[in-house]
This record gives sequence, structure tokens and C-alpha cells, in this order.
Amino acid sequence: MSSRTRFPRFLIVASALFLASGLVFAGGQKEKQPVQPAAVKGGNEWHEAPMLHEKVAAKTLPALEQRLPKDPMVEKGAEGLGQYGGDMRLTWNSYSDDKWSLMFTEEALFRFAQDGTTVVPNVAKGVDINADYTQFTIHLREGMKWSDGENFDADDVMFYWEHMLIPETFGKKLYDCYFTTNAKGEKVRAKVEKIDQYTVKITHAAPFPLFLERVAIDNKWFFAPEHYYKTILPEFIGEAKALEIAKARGFGDLKTMGSWTGYYYWVFPDRPTVRAWVAKNDPSSERFIMERNPYYWKTDAEGNQLPYIDRIVVDKVGKDQVQLKRLAGEVDLAALDTAQYAVFQSGREKGNYRILKWKSTNGGVAFHPNQTVEDPGLRKIFQDINFRAGLSHAINREEINNIVYDGMLTPRQASFLPGLPNYNAEWEKKFAAYDAALAASYFDKAGLPWDAAKKWRTRPDGSDLSIVISTISDATQDKVVELVSNYWAKVGIRTTVKATDGTYNHELVYSNQHQIATAGFSVFNVAYRPDVVLPLRVLTEWYGHYGLWRSSGGKQGVKPEGDVMLLLDTWDKLVASTTKADVTKYADQLAAIHARNIWVIGVAGIQPQLVLASNRLRNVPDGLYYCDELRSFGVANASTFFIKQ
Repeated sequence: MSSRTRFPRFLIVASALFLASGLVFAGGQKEKQPVQPAAVKGGNEWHEAPMLHEKVAAKTLPALEQRLPKDPMVEKGAEGLGQYGGDMRLTWNSYSDDKWSLMFTEEALFRFAQDGTTVVPNVAKGVDINADYTQFTIHLREGMKWSDGENFDADDVMFYWEHMLIPETFGKKLYDCYFTTNAKGEKVRAKVEKIDQYTVKITHAAPFPLFLERVAIDNKWFFAPEHYYKTILPEFIGEAKALEIAKARGFGDLKTMGSWTGYYYWVFPDRPTVRAWVAKNDPSSERFIMERNPYYWKTDAEGNQLPYIDRIVVDKVGKDQVQLKRLAGEVDLAALDTAQYAVFQSGREKGNYRILKWKSTNGGVAFHPNQTVEDPGLRKIFQDINFRAGLSHAINREEINNIVYDGMLTPRQASFLPGLPNYNAEWEKKFAAYDAALAASYFDKAGLPWDAAKKWRTRPDGSDLSIVISTISDATQDKVVELVSNYWAKVGIRTTVKATDGTYNHELVYSNQHQIATAGFSVFNVAYRPDVVLPLRVLTEWYGHYGLWRSSGGKQGVKPEGDVMLLLDTWDKLVASTTKADVTKYADQLAAIHARNIWVIGVAGIQPQLVLASNRLRNVPDGLYYCDELRSFGVANASTFFIKQ
């Protein structure tokens, strides 16, 4: 079989994924036709990449029927069948900063369907759910293997639960998806048990209708290679030996090694995985390479083992070189900023690429006044809705949209987007009209007098009011921040812009040292991922250390009051919901609370997510949602991408 031609139609495996009471069915085969080369499995013919078939012929790799599970998962490409071979070319500045650019290679236990409305099995073959959503019996794929050929089964789920997740060996607390609240109001951890080699059951103390959705977001990799971690965890080899291994691998301590090999594991060659491609060299190299997993457990509709692409090649380049390489046609897939549309659109023919328009959940650049800012005077001002209303009305959103975004966005508040769950029209428009006089009246209501020269507003006591805007330097964001800073200056609000990098900005937020910070406001479904909307931990800029209070059980941080506490109470009701109808009701209430308060001041949104795809990279769908919940390009079924020869 030539790698330059489409595969012969020798086998059709019809696969129907049906998530009703969690059941999944597969089956159906068409009469085979003789083809070459092929690996024979019980009278059925399977195809594999030529580079793997050569290894089988040389007896350095087991035959395909020994590598695939009994019931492989079937994936369908956006354009149909693909071709084997080729490299997918990407870039990053460094693996430590940009490791998530390879998020699309992730394989979750359960994943969201492409429209984001349902969860479907992925690594799991299926799930049985009892009537009250307290028991979830998960079925794995018989015969599935890790990338090193070792069996993947229920022991790998149990090992991860007992020896990695509960002990927090990779630095993450036990995710919320494993807790429910019982009738006594007690937070109870789920029970996870092995039923047989390919079956695991999770039992909750109370109904949890969103458990699968939460797992698909919180802890999608609910498994780990037991045979690998028993060779590096101190629990099994002793602390001294484990520390020796950590230092030999460049980690300063066991905690750091645990974090990287447990949470960011996909960039380490020795760590087995179930992803379509496996790391082959040091991720800090000038060129990082991931090569096809010979034990990958998915096929296309005609039984050809995926992935089609042989390798993912990631070149380390400076930030100033990224755009040049993309324009030159040296990058196969990239997410573009909306402000880059004109230059990339004009360069399509020369660069031999196309621009796809996916849908973004990103609400655009937004300004987050820190509600727990350490300066008590500023905190009182920031917590006054009149002040936030004044800041918002002072922004000329139409002008920003035209100057920065070529009119492609919609002037609006940072809020849930039309067409997505829990959209709230009042929230979208609240305080969004440009009106400098109205802004001034709100500042008067907030008790902020003018200084003697009537140039700057002061604090209520007449002292200086000067606010620092922290922003992660970015060409588009910098333009927005400059314009907003000027708008605010015209109504008497003096600001200083402090540009930072991502790491430093992260430190500012975690230490509660920011005043007003710029950040996005991206929400696909608040019931799935609520962190932008309410303070469950230290993460989103507007709520500062309210999140620390919640995550520490009230031992640290700032105790929320008023509507911020109401957000948390409403979220607790949502989590305790026994029906999906109640989930929707409480999610709508969260949106209504935000509409009353406008804690985050948006500028413009409803923007497309522009996707650069080289003309040689095929099976890249158009029009999907691009967001973290759907794992960016992962929702496109990347194992079906192929290089047109």
C-alpha cells in the first residue's frame, strides 16, 4: 500500500457512540477485500502505517492485531479518509511556557462531543449510570495498551487514584468532581473500586448528574501507567533513590519531578502514554519531536490504525519569529489573534495556507478591578458598583472595535456569549454605552471628588487616587489598554500601565498584589468550568483572595460578603443538584448575579477564533468552538489529521 494514495476500502467498521444512560455500542463489519500489505487478525484485515509495518516485518514490533484493543475506537475525519506519513510542523517559544500548545494530543477518559453539548466515552469504552446518578460503572477497552506495549486496564485507574491523586504526588489537590455533599451537609469523597480487569465503579454519597462533565474537565486523565510510576515514586523505591532519579533528570526535588511527570507528562519520552504521538527527545531541544504511538487504540472507519501523521515536529523560535514562520508557510496549524486577520488573509497564497473561522468563547480583553486589593481605600472604591459603572461608561467600545479589531467584534460587556448556555442579555449591555457625562455622575455617586485643578479624581478623603493596570504584554492587548487608559484619563481617573510576563502576572494574582488586571473572560458553560465566574480558588483576577478563602476552608484569604458570597452559595446548590434542570436554573442565577454587579469590565467580544491551517494539512474541520473545555484543537479529532502528499 502506498503512503501517497488513499487506503483501499477493505473493511468498514461502523461505530455508533450513543450516550443514553451512559451506554456505548459498537459493531458491524463489511466483507473484506484482499489488499497488501496487511496484518491479519482472525480473518479480518487491518492496516497500519508503513513505518510500523516495516518494524513488524523486521520483528521489532508485534503484529497489529496484538497491539490494538478488541474494540478500537473509530474516528471520522472532517474530509474523510486520510493518508499515512509526513510531519506536522509547529512552533513554540519554550516547552515550559507553551506545553499546552500540544493539548490537542490529549486523550481523556471522557471528552466533549464536537458541539460541546454532551460527553462521550473516549479512553473509556462506555459507562453505565444508575437512576439517581450516584453510581458510574466505567468500562475500559479489552486489550488496550500503553505506548510501550504494557497492558492498560483497571489497575492503572486504581493506581492513579490510590497512589497519585489522593496523595497529591503531582501537586494537585483532589478535584471537586470526586466530592459530593450528603444529607448531613458533609463533604464526602467518592468511592472508587475495581470490579474486574476492565471495569471500575465510582460511587458518590449524593446524586451527581454532572459527574462525567466534571471529570471531562477536572481530571480527564483519570489513569496512569502503574508499571512506570512504581519505578520513580518514593513510596515504592525509597526517597533516596527517587531523589537520585529526580536530580539525574534535572529536577531539584521530588515535588517538582512529581508535578512534571504526573501533570505535564506528555513531553517526557520515558513516560508511557495513550496519546496518538509519543515524545521522542528532550522537550528543551531546539526541535522537539513526537512520533506515532504504535499501540494507539483508534482506527478510521475502514479499520486503518490512526494517527495518519508520522510525527509532530515543534521548533523552538523566538516570539518575534513566530508570525514570520506562519506567513512563510512553515507552520501547519496555529490559532491567530483577530487583529492579525488582515495580514494573514493577504498572505494566504504566498504562504499556501487557509484561514478557518472557528467560534471563540473568549469575551475579549477585559479589566478586572481586584475586589480584595490590599490597599483598604482602593478596596472600598473597587467594591463600589458606582465606580465600576463609571469606568465602564467611560470606554468608547465602538472606537476600540474599529481601531484594534477592524470592526470584527461586538462592543459589549465581558459576559456569556449568545448561543451558549446561560446567556444573559442584561449582563451583555449593562453599563456598556459610551457616555463620559454619565461616567462622571457615577464617580460623583462613588464619592470621588476632583482635585483642586479639576484634572484628576481623588479618594473620598481628598488623597491621591492613582491605579496600576497590570497587563501581560501582547500587541493587541497593549493597544486596548492604551486606549482605555486614555479614556479613563479624560474622566479624571489616573492610571499607570505595568506590563508583565505571564509568570510574573501569575505571581501578582496569587499574592493579591494586583490592582486592576487585564485578562480574558472565556466561559463555555459555567456548570462545566466556573472559575472565571466565581471564586473557588486563587485564579481569576477580579475576585483576588476571595478564592483563597474558599479553597482554604476559611483559614486564609478574604471572606466574601454580599453577592460574592451569594455566588458561592448558588454554586453549592448547583453542585448539589439532583437534576440537570436544576443545574441550568442555578447557572442562570449565577449569570443574573453578575449582571447586577459587573465585577469584570469588558470591551468587545463575540470574536471568531481564526485558525491558520496549511493547505497540506487536511481533515481540519471548520466552525468548531475553540476553548479550553473542548481542549482547543483537540475537539477536531487530531489523530485524523493528515498531510496531503
